[in-house]
This record gives sequence, C-alpha cells and structure tokens, in this order.
Amino acid sequence: MKSNITLYTSIGTVAVLLSIASCTVQKYKAPEAELPESFRDTTQLVITQDSTQSSIAKIRYREFFTDPTLLSLIDSGVKNNNDLKVSIKQIESAALSYTRSKWGNIPNVNLNIATASISRPSNNSLNGAFTPQITGKSFVEDYNSNLSISWEADIWGKIKGRKESALAAYLQTQEAAKAVQTQLVAQIAQGYYNLLMLDTQLDITNQNLKLVENTLRMITKQQELGITTSLSVQQQENTRDQMLVTIPMIEQSITIQENALSILTGKMPGEIQRTLKLANMQTPEYRSVGIPAELLSYRPDVKSSELTVRQAFANVKVAKASMYPALNITAQGGLNSFTFKNWFDIPGSLFGAAAGSLAMPLINGKQLKTQYEQSKIAMEQSEINFKQTVLSAVGEVSNALANIESADKQEVITVGLVSRSDKAVNTSTKLFQQDMATYLDVITAQNNKLQAELSLANIKLQKLNAVVDLYRALGGGWQ
Repeated sequence: MKSNITLYTSIGTVAVLLSIASCTVQKYKAPEAELPESFRDTTQLVITQDSTQSSIAKIRYREFFTDPTLLSLIDSGVKNNNDLKVSIKQIESAALSYTRSKWGNIPNVNLNIATASISRPSNNSLNGAFTPQITGKSFVEDYNSNLSISWEADIWGKIKGRKESALAAYLQTQEAAKAVQTQLVAQIAQGYYNLLMLDTQLDITNQNLKLVENTLRMITKQQELGITTSLSVQQQENTRDQMLVTIPMIEQSITIQENALSILTGKMPGEIQRTLKLANMQTPEYRSVGIPAELLSYRPDVKSSELTVRQAFANVKVAKASMYPALNITAQGGLNSFTFKNWFDIPGSLFGAAAGSLAMPLINGKQLKTQYEQSKIAMEQSEINFKQTVLSAVGEVSNALANIESADKQEVITVGLVSRSDKAVNTSTKLFQQDMATYLDVITAQNNKLQAELSLANIKLQKLNAVVDLYRALGGGWQ
C-alpha cells in the first residue's frame, strides 16, 4: 500500500511539472521595429511613397537596367561570381543541417552484427572460483549480436527548438545569398558607370588637348612674328604637357576598373566591351520607393537580422528545456551465447531488454543555468541588432534620395556652366586672333571648359551611382 502511494505521488509530481512547463512555453513573435510612415521628405524630387505603388526594389534587375552590355556583365556576375557561389554552398550545407534536425524525434537504431570476447578471471576471484564449475573451463566466452534502440521523448520542446533553430539558420543562408547578389549587382553597375566616366574623362581631355595644341600653334606663330614673347609659348606648352600627363593616368585607371569588373563577373582580368557613352546612359527609373515597412519583408539583411532573433529565441527554448527532466527509453534484443556453436541457436539464444529513465540535472556547476541566461542575453542582443539594421536601412534610403536630389540640382547649374564655357573658348580664341585678348584669356577659358565638362560628367556619374544605391538600399537586385 505504501509503495502504491509513493508511486502515485511520483506520477503526480511529474504531471505537475509537465503542466507547469507546458504553460510556460512561449511562441515566437517577431520583434517590432519603429518605422516612419515615409522616408525623409525631399524638397525637389517627386517620389511616390505609399503602399499602393510598388517599390522599385520589386523590379527585376533585368528590367531595372536597360543597357545590354551592363546586363550581360550582371548576368555573368550572378552566374560566375565566386563570393556568390560560396553563399549558395552555405545554403546547401544549412539545408543538410535542417534535414538532420528533422530526425530529432526519430529513435536511434544501431545494429551490432557480431561481438566475440574471451576473458579469464583470476583463480582467487569469485568469478574464477565458480567459472570452472559452471562452464567446465577456466575462461569465459561471450558471443553477441543485437539491435539497440534509444529514444528521447520531446516533453519540453528541446528537440523542436533545435529544429526551429536549424530552420532559422537555413533561411538565414538564403537571405545572405540574396544580400550578396544585391551587393554584387550594385557593384557591377557602379563599376560599369565608373568605367564610362573614365572613358568620358579621356575623351574630354583629348578634345581639350586639341584646343590647347591649336592655341599653341597660334602663339608660336605670333612669337615668330614678334607679336608675343617666348613666355606665352612656354606657358601654353606647360598646359599641354599637364594634359598629356593625365592621359596615361586615366588609361591606367581604365585598365584597373576593367580588371575589377572582370573579377566581379568571375572572369580573368581583361578588356570590357562597351557601346554607350556616359552622356547617353539612361538613368534607371527611381520615382517609386514604397514605404519603409516594406524593408522588413524585402531587404535581405533586414530579414536575415530578424531570423537571427528567431534563431536566438529557439536557442533560449533549448537551453531552458535542458534544465528539465529528460525521459529516455531504450530497448535491446538479439542473440547471446557463452559458446560459439549455440550462438545462433533460436530461440535458446534470444534475449531482450527494455528500460525507461526520467533524469533531471541537479548540480552541474550552474552550467545549464548559465547557458540559459547567456542565451537570453544573446536574444536581447539580436533584437537590438535587428533594430539597428532597420534604422541603418531607412537611413541608407534617405541618403540615396538626398544624393539624387543634390545631383539633380548640380546638373542644372553645371549644364549652363558648360554651355557658357564653350562659348567663352570660341570668343577668346577669335579675340586673340584679332589681338583683342591675351593668351592668358584663352588659357583660362580652355581650363574653365575642361573643368566644367569634367564636373558635368562627374555629376552624371554621381546620380547614376545614387540611383543604384537607392535600388540596393530598398532591397532590389536579388530577383
């Protein structure tokens, strides 16, 4: 009677523990991020920021970019870039880990095909004294073949938590690959635009070099006629040589940029073919950016950061469940014999055993408690990192919009400056030929024209790069 009471008490205690633990199990809830209703307002740009208009991030890169050469480079990069290939391999590895985690609820089964052992106990031992009487030998033979099964009941959700953690890690690798591709597409596009900018610099320098050499011929002729001094010739020669020096520097930069683009596209360094000039490059459409809330579901690094929180939450569940009792069930069966000839004698050699245990850790140097507390801290850190990632994402979009606006304003002013500088060169050259202007006026006009044209090209590059930054900041490029 007393033993029955003890048994019922033990069962009741376990049941109470089970009910308490089941009540404390929490479901994952995505962390909240404080997002504005729209990105920071700009004073000049006409930007659509609402939920009814799709963000440009949802446009495939083959539709966002229109230049065939650029699209060919991006396609090659997506196919051959080694960093992206590594990310894809990470997905494959994480998929295997997740598949393995699904087997956590399946019993472990091991087959021992055959084990044979011989032992001779000491004559002065208890076994040694009785062994000859039982077996007629001074040694003991043991032959065994068995199948063993072990299984842990997932009472507290520890195995389920491990599976959730593995799933979050798997999804993270997918988002990481998307982030790599998004960055890759932006790098290739901006590298291509930089290459066109260097081509433009070289063209502008060569065009202005012709003007300088033409002016040099006129000044040299005037010196021969005694109209001007050798100083003016020397000044113009210095201007010419300064331009000549920049040409190999630009050509060097072109080669380096071509090599960088080749590497991004997974190819050996080589020449990059291009057909369009920077001035003819069409700016991708950027008028629709959607609302900041869309960053949570479309920008890869934001989604990856949220998955880190999800994984940390699962790790907290596992750490907490590790402090509760573990119910393990084991079973074993097979053939066992003290003599080889009777090893496979059925049913005489058949044996079987089963056992169940409910074990709870009590004193372990606070290791499990410490792991649990550390896992909670790790989850809190992941939540803070998530909020910071969202904050940075909104900031990047706002910065890109500001850069586009600034480039637009600069372009309006610089276009007029280029036009006036071109007229100034023509006017100063005619006046110089009529001896109504000095060679310094001509040189100044030519330098101003050179700087104005280079500035306009640089502004064009800034706007193109800013639009690419906006596309990447919104999460575009991985489709």
